[in-house]
Amino acid sequence: MRVLLAWIINALSLLALPYLFSSIRIDSFYTAMIVAVLLGLVNAVIRPLLVLLTLPITILTLGLFILVINGLLFWFVASFVEGFTVPGFWPALFGAIAYSIISWLCSAIILGDRNAV
Repeated sequence: MRVLLAWIINALSLLALPYLFSSIRIDSFYTAMIVAVLLGLVNAVIRPLLVLLTLPITILTLGLFILVINGLLFWFVASFVEGFTVPGFWPALFGAIAYSIISWLCSAIILGDRNAV
């Protein structure tokens, strides 16, 4: 039940992005649900590999390169999901940051995870 609720929270967080950034577009709730699943899978499978491969530059930038990785993965998912449009790297970077903050806050409030806040 918790996984389903977290999935819905992430999809709703994605639906909030077009209100914050005019360049990001999501067509429907169904599309947001698909994007939420794909972002979860990409972050679980590809992200750790990229973080490991880019560890030297991540250390040199004091961890800020991880934001670049998050933005690139956000843009990557948008490139093959129809109905989810992110026009470039900068909207993807800021969209990924906003998505992370919104979903984290909503999860902490709704799920009541004491470790989240």
